[in-house]
Amino acid sequence: MTTIAAWPGRAEAWLDERGKGAWIVATVLGFIVFWPLGLFLLGYMIWSRRMFSHRCGFGRHNAHHDMARTWRHRHGFRSSGNTAFDAYKADTLDRLEREQEAFEAFLSRLRESKDKAEFDQYMEERARAAREDSTHGGDQTPGQN
Repeated sequence: MTTIAAWPGRAEAWLDERGKGAWIVATVLGFIVFWPLGLFLLGYMIWSRRMFSHRCGFGRHNAHHDMARTWRHRHGFRSSGNTAFDAYKADTLDRLEREQEAFEAFLSRLRESKDKAEFDQYMEERARAAREDSTHGGDQTPGQN
């Protein structure tokens, strides 16, 4: 493939690596430089669903995991020509993915325990206030001094 024919694919990969913001900037610049180019880029972003993808940390919690899997598919399994290094790279990427998933699970448990502690404290304060009201409020009737 010639350099000229490969240019659009390289530009697309370069913009994908930088996320949705790079696509938006390229579209705006396309409108400024030559409006049909901007219109083409906007249409391409909508057609290829880049406009509505969950890249760059927007959207679901699993979007980061999906993006990592996509990056790994594109970059992680490109053979270097050295089978020992490729095996080492695959093992390292697998280990890092497992560590990331374990860390995310830890953070989830940490948030849950914090939420439970805050809720328990709220319920304890509410019960204490109800006991104090029943102890002090039952002695006097409204309007008496």
